[in-house]
Amino acid sequence: MLPHQFRHLDLNLLRVFDEVMNERSLTRAADKLSITQPAVSNAMRRLREALNDELLVRSGQGVEPTPLANALWPVVRESLARLQSSFAPERFDPANATQAFVVAMADATAATLLPSLMHILETEAPGVSVHVQPLTTRDPREELEAETADLAVGYFPFVLAEMTARAQSGDLVDFESRRLYDGEYICVMRKDHPLSEGLLTLERYCDARHMLVSFSGQPFGFLDEALASIGRKRRVVLTVNQYFTAARVVARTDLITVLPRHFVPATGIADLLAFQPLPLRVEAVHVDALWRSRSGHIPPSALEWMLHALERSARAAFPDQELPM
Repeated sequence: MLPHQFRHLDLNLLRVFDEVMNERSLTRAADKLSITQPAVSNAMRRLREALNDELLVRSGQGVEPTPLANALWPVVRESLARLQSSFAPERFDPANATQAFVVAMADATAATLLPSLMHILETEAPGVSVHVQPLTTRDPREELEAETADLAVGYFPFVLAEMTARAQSGDLVDFESRRLYDGEYICVMRKDHPLSEGLLTLERYCDARHMLVSFSGQPFGFLDEALASIGRKRRVVLTVNQYFTAARVVARTDLITVLPRHFVPATGIADLLAFQPLPLRVEAVHVDALWRSRSGHIPPSALEWMLHALERSARAAFPDQELPM
């Protein structure tokens, strides 16, 4: 039997609760739900009475959830999302769709995927548009949560590890990912650089002057972490936020940098560049699509179509690589 407080519970109250929790404001929740603020207040009062808990307490200009509200919200969000997809599944028709997708990715990733992706859109979905914005972090969950981007494509090892750990512990995970392709980083320099000849040893590598492609602007990346783990470090004298910029700078200076191997031909100046294998072992680079499980404005079928289009674009870019189907 259902607990007595759920026997006559109006599911609309849960929709209001979900939006209030998301906005932390009764006024903004009312705007999102297109109802009045008194209606939101009344719904929250009825839910408080049903659950015998305050659920929300005033804090500054907004509200803060109680421990019970925090515990209930992930379950309510997931349940509402499942109900919506079950009762009103939407079919995405690419030939007639006018959906716009905002995708965050680095320039090297864009150079790899966009040519094939645009061919797919031109031939199958001429009304669909894609707006690419710079990827500025290795953890884009905040942007996805705020819906300033619908998808992020890149190398997110710490995010995926945390998501896996949460899932294994039974916690609700608010984001999903899908592997698109695997990459390899190499050391890149100008054609006649002294390090372009002979074996690039760890000693020679650490003694060089380095340029780092850093989305955050911090002069410390995953290679620096790998070096620190073996008690070594390098000198980063320049950071830039684009791989194209990095390629052009090293082509005309004594700096060395690290670029994805498959990106070098896309620079347009590959004849000015030389490259060497990295002199230390680093983790494999997996490029994944990351998105919020419950999007506020992208229908699930539309998102799935775009993910499939990105997968097809990756297979076109890496025809010899065994990629997920």
